[in-house]
Order: sequence, then structure tokens, then C-alpha cells
Amino acid sequence: MINKTKKEKLDRIYEKGIDPYPSVFKVDSDSREIKTKFKNISKGEHTKKKVSIAGRIMQNRPMGKACFMNLSDKQGKIQLYFRQDDIGKQEYKKLKLLDIGDIIGIKGTVFMTKTGEITIHVDSFQLLTKSLAQLPEKWHGLKDQEIRYRKRYIDLISNRKIFDFFIIRAKFITNLRKFLEENKFLEVETPVLELVPGGADARPFITHHNTLDMDMYLRISLELHLKRLIVGGYERVYEIGKVFRNEGLSTQHLQEFTMLEFYAAYMDYNELMDFTERFLQTVIKQTFNTLKINYNNKTIDLGKKWKKIDYTKIMKEETGLDLNKEDTKEKLIAAIRKKGLKIDIDENLGRGRIIDQLYKQYIRPKLIQPCFLIDHPIDISPLAKKHKDNPKLTQRFQALVAGSEIVNAFTELNDPIDQKERFEEQMKLRAAGDEEAQMMDQDFIEALEIGMPPTAGFGLGIDRLLAILTNQPTVRDVVLFPMMKPEEEK
Repeated sequence: MINKTKKEKLDRIYEKGIDPYPSVFKVDSDSREIKTKFKNISKGEHTKKKVSIAGRIMQNRPMGKACFMNLSDKQGKIQLYFRQDDIGKQEYKKLKLLDIGDIIGIKGTVFMTKTGEITIHVDSFQLLTKSLAQLPEKWHGLKDQEIRYRKRYIDLISNRKIFDFFIIRAKFITNLRKFLEENKFLEVETPVLELVPGGADARPFITHHNTLDMDMYLRISLELHLKRLIVGGYERVYEIGKVFRNEGLSTQHLQEFTMLEFYAAYMDYNELMDFTERFLQTVIKQTFNTLKINYNNKTIDLGKKWKKIDYTKIMKEETGLDLNKEDTKEKLIAAIRKKGLKIDIDENLGRGRIIDQLYKQYIRPKLIQPCFLIDHPIDISPLAKKHKDNPKLTQRFQALVAGSEIVNAFTELNDPIDQKERFEEQMKLRAAGDEEAQMMDQDFIEALEIGMPPTAGFGLGIDRLLAILTNQPTVRDVVLFPMMKPEEEK
């Protein structure tokens, strides 16, 4: 909302023939460069070094014929010093037309104040953008969470910690790419709009293609197109991209989030576990300079060897259920009721969905230190290759940290007949009312019929991992613009 006083100043600026929104200003320095370069000069020492810098006014302290301001740019803050005798009376009067929030460019020389603060002695200044809206009263740190998410631009101005976090996020993703490319992975892009959503158990968003007059889906995973590329001969591919799942909100879930998926031919899930541990330890250390983090008042050591935990064994330890014996949905439901386990049982859902509910309630929250949960039942792994020793299990693992899944991975199913049968089972579950069961993708089956080499696949939820690494209470804090309900009209 336009502030009346600021608008009046804007009118006076126009009356003076000043353009409050010029097109360009040449910058040759930033606040960090200046502070680093001149950190060793003496108190009271003036240099002859000329600098040109631009940023937003965050503090204004006029003192008669002199004025101090704090300027914020992409690298931090720096103090400015204006003196009427230096810039002239008429120019000095123009300072009264400036407000906190305005963006200015200045040229001047660097000196150290007697109190030890590096400061720019201004020779000239130019208004670059007149801010017409008032920054929040507590601009130095928004407390209202909804305003922070809804008006992230204000949050970035007022909270340097948040501003710096998103630079760290970018660095983390850069380091992910660097590691994969050093290991001969090719970055690719695959479609966001799909005729058949696949690669995960999730309810998709539906959209409509007007020209072709047909419904389409926003992708819920990157998987099936990337595996088509493995069929086509690319032996190592990866993609970092947005995926969309029409599911509930929670501290660990967003409907739109960022995934990294990669696929490597001639690798299985055992080799992939070793690769995953090395991959994540390297990237986390490069980004945060440590492998020990504090999350939710717990110290988590990512640097130790990650433990491997058998899915069936821990299910029996934590619930008393033997998935080898309770090998049908009916037997499993009867055993759950006999033991008094507290989960909501929808008998329209398949055995896999019931197993997954047990896991999420009784197992996942207890896995705090980094570990691999391995050898999942086939019922919850429709795209993973069967375990060579037990056809009821799969060659799958999940990496868990702080009671959260950060990676889902497996030896990929490349038998087209087996894959088609599993899709058919999933379609039966959909027909029975399971909206998250996977759909038949006939084109993907045809790709497998051409022949896909032995392949291992990996999926990482970047937002969730970053929330854990930076001790954030919700994944919304690690996304620049999380989805929000429209504001009610006031």
C-alpha cells in the first residue's frame, strides 16, 4: 500500500526534474569486498580509494550538516557518511527526500571511523528507486510467519539470515551437480506435463490442454522419462526439477517441491548405497563445512558409517508383525487388530498401503541417525527389482535422517513382463478406490521391451533434506515462495 508521506516526496522529486527510477547505475564494489579489502586500515584513517556501490537504505541518522546511513546490498551492510560541505548545500537538501527502503547509488572514498567502522565518505549520490510502501515497523526481522511466506521479498530485506540461507541453498544444489558431473552423469530435462503420471504413489494435479482438448497431469516424479533415456543409451542421467503431488500439507510435505533423481546403468542398490553415502557426505561437507548437525535438539552425525536396517526385521521388532507370515491383506489386518496396533485401516487399500502406514507410525520416527532401511516388501515397491533371495521383497533402500526419508532408491525393474503385471495390480487398487496407486504406462512398458540395462535409481527430496540440515521446523522455510491461500479481501 502506498505511503502518503512517501508519495508526497515522490511528487517533489518529479517537480525538481529528478528521475526517481533511472535505468542504470555502474557499480564496481559491494559491501563485503570493501570491508574485506580495508579491514586492516587504522581508526580514523582515510583512503583515496574511490568506490561505486548501490543498495537499499536501511537506517538514516541526520545530524545537522552531516548524515550517516546504513546501506544494504547483496553481501550485507555498510555505513555511509554524507557531509554538506563535500556534496554541496543543494545536493545535501535532497537527502530529506530519501526514506528507509529507497535504493540509491553512491560514489565516494573509504575510511575507518574513530569507533572502528569501515565507512564510505560520499562524494555523490543518485536515487535509483523510490520506495512507496512502508517497510514493516519491525523491518529488522519479521515475526509473523504468514507474512514471511506470503511477502518473501520483505522477509529477505528484513532478515539477513533468511537472505543468506537461500544463497546456501543455491550452493548446495551447485555442489550436487558438481559431484554428479564429476561422476560422469549427464543433466537432462524431461516433461512436466504428462499423459500418464508415474514413478511414485501419489495423487496428481490435473490440467487441460486446450488445443488438443485433453486432460493432462503435472508430473509426480522424474523417474519414468529418465529410465526411457537409459533405454536410449545414456548410461548415467540426472535431473533436478519440480514435481507436484496433490496431497496434504505438513511440516515435511509440499504440493510443489524440488527433486533430484539420477539413474546409473550397470549399478545395483548395494553399490548405490555406498555411492549415496559418499555423495551426500561430500556435498554436505562442501556446503556446510561439517558433517555434524543439530536438528530438533538432537545431534546427528552424518560422518559415521550409515547403518543398514532390514525392513522386515525392524517391522517385527517394533510391531510384532511378521510380514513373511502375514503375507495377505486379510492376515495382516487380522494380526494388526489382534495386537491392538493403532492405525486407520481402509479395507479398500492394498496390503502395501497398510504396511506403509505401520512403517510411518511405528518405525520411521525412531530412525534418527543416518541409516539405510533395506529390502522393502514388493507390495510397496512397484518399480523395484525383486530380491534375488526372496521374491516377496525388493532390492530397495530408503535413506533416513532425523526420522525423515531423504532418499528413495532401488535396483530398477527392467523385466517388461513383470513390470506390466505390477502395473496391472496397481490398476486394480485404483479401481478399488486407492487414488495414489500407479497407472498403467504402456509406452514405458514398450521402452522396457526394447531393453533397459541393469540400472540403479535414486530420488532425493532437496527441500526436506535442507530443512533437516539447517534445523528448520518446516519445509516451507526452505522454499522461497511456498503455496499460500489467497488473502481475504480487507
